[in-house]
Amino acid sequence: MKAVGLWQALPANAPEALIDHEIPVPEPGLSDLLVRVEAISVNPADARVRMRKADDGKFQVLGWDVAGTVIEAGRDAAGFVPGDAVFYAGDLTRPGGNAELHVIEAALVARRPETIAASSAAAIPLTALTVWESLFDRLALPEPGEADVPLGKTLLVVGGAGGVGSMAIQIAKLLPGLNVIATASREASRDWCLSLGADAVIDHSTDMPAQIVTRGLPAPDLILLAADPDGHFPTLAQLIAPQGRICCIVPFDAPPDMNLLMQKSASLAWEFMFTRAMFATPDRARQGEILAKVATLIDTGRLTPPAPQELGLITAQTLLAAHRHIEGKRTIGKLVLAGFPSDL
Repeated sequence: MKAVGLWQALPANAPEALIDHEIPVPEPGLSDLLVRVEAISVNPADARVRMRKADDGKFQVLGWDVAGTVIEAGRDAAGFVPGDAVFYAGDLTRPGGNAELHVIEAALVARRPETIAASSAAAIPLTALTVWESLFDRLALPEPGEADVPLGKTLLVVGGAGGVGSMAIQIAKLLPGLNVIATASREASRDWCLSLGADAVIDHSTDMPAQIVTRGLPAPDLILLAADPDGHFPTLAQLIAPQGRICCIVPFDAPPDMNLLMQKSASLAWEFMFTRAMFATPDRARQGEILAKVATLIDTGRLTPPAPQELGLITAQTLLAAHRHIEGKRTIGKLVLAGFPSDL
């Protein structure tokens, strides 16, 4: 079958950083699904994993956002049958989904929304899972429908125009009484955040505390840190309300000074969407459940996923273009590729 992957870690401007390649069709296990891939999305995680490729002489397939159709279900893959249209983010410990056929544990999968195309569905899983786990598992907000009274809290989304930020603004605004402030440094990014429902947007490239004060905005009780943690953490420790919580989804390059949070009794939590699959946690089926909830929110019109940027067919050339775009750190929303060319 056709696949796109790599033999060695190379910068995205190297022609062979990703290559088209033929690999064997994978065999699903008893708890797995074999999925025909229709569309994929590209995330910063893809670029990070590409550059960390072990020099082991093995071909590696990336890709952790897939929309496709089940063509075979293992004996213990309860709830799915061939023909089901599904979406999922996957498992870093197994081959990725940048291939015609992909094997995935059924617990991590859900039926995709019926009201959107496969290309739009492929842009949802990784960001939706990251946001849902960040807001409701790490920051302890009530899930949509669980709050009986307005929350009266403020959430700051740092990096509001990216894939995670775009999804976070929308999902957060499903909660009554939650004030959402996003950060963006460009006019287009600011307008994008406001169009998604942000109550206010501040510029993270300038003095954020000063903007909060001069605009009369409340100190954030909760912060979702989705970009440049090394640059922003000291400022966020200054901004966070007493007893507030910060959830970080990207790694620091250097250890942060956690003492900055002490006087406020504030806390920092990590969110890594792949934890449940990577460590086979007993609750990993929650990811399939979350995606099912997201699909329902979309199909009932309560959540409108931003239209992704569609780059073309799934080839090494288009995937490399996506990696370069991601590494430029100027992306608004998600990047999607759909279908394999017939002449590879």
